[in-house]
Amino acid sequence: MPVLSIIACGMLEDELAYVLSEDRDLKQLIIVENVESFSLLKKFRSENCQPWMAPLDRVPFLLNGAQSSLLMKLITPLKRFPVFGQVHEKMEEKGKRNVTVVVNMMKLALHTDIDILRSEVYRNIEEMVGFSDGILIFYGTCGHSLGNLETDFKELDCSLYFLRDRIGEKVEDCISAALGGNDEYAETMLSNRGVGTIYLTPMWASKWDEIENEGFSSPDFDINTLKSPRYSRLARIHTDISRDPDFNKNVLKIARKFDMEVVDIKGSAQIARDSYLNARNGVCRS
Repeated sequence: MPVLSIIACGMLEDELAYVLSEDRDLKQLIIVENVESFSLLKKFRSENCQPWMAPLDRVPFLLNGAQSSLLMKLITPLKRFPVFGQVHEKMEEKGKRNVTVVVNMMKLALHTDIDILRSEVYRNIEEMVGFSDGILIFYGTCGHSLGNLETDFKELDCSLYFLRDRIGEKVEDCISAALGGNDEYAETMLSNRGVGTIYLTPMWASKWDEIENEGFSSPDFDINTLKSPRYSRLARIHTDISRDPDFNKNVLKIARKFDMEVVDIKGSAQIARDSYLNARNGVCRS
């Protein structure tokens, strides 16, 4: 059975939970056990989904156990007989459509230093490639820190997949993914006619206290710039996939703190969905 691994940013947790919960051919879901995974696990359990949990170094043992089912062991010696051979072929064909997904959530604080972010993503790719048929990088290029992955891992015996917009470009960040792509993000910013605007998804709003406490900054965002008078608008992005009951409350709290006007923007989970399906279909074909 093919294995798709996903290395994911915490800011895209809602999108990840959505695409995986919608996948009816998902045979097995394994979440790498770490502090960052608990929030995602809670969302799956709210949907009556019970993923396996394991430290990264134990994941290969779980996969080996899952892929050596007793039924297949019993049928394989009998496949020389026509009836059993047909059963075996049907089971193998179904197995090719099914997929096992391994999710590894990264620390949000990695964004404060693009060199550390790149180093951690690269390290986890190297650790997961041994049991993966493909790896989906559930990140944007994040200040172009992850823009050279294809080149740097061109000799990798495992396909890499990325979040791409409708014209095939890798998205720049999680806001670009939520708005539908890099061009849509640029058009949205231009429509604000020079008014400084902060864009918030439900995950951004829910993580705001943590962001402030960590003094979060990145090549694309520095929380200290929001104190400037030119920042006067907060864009609340609705993607219709989050079930966070505190989204509006969190947004209004932030808006009051920085004395900002709140505007609503329609977002989308299309990029997350299409990119995931492209990756899972890719590993099934291979």
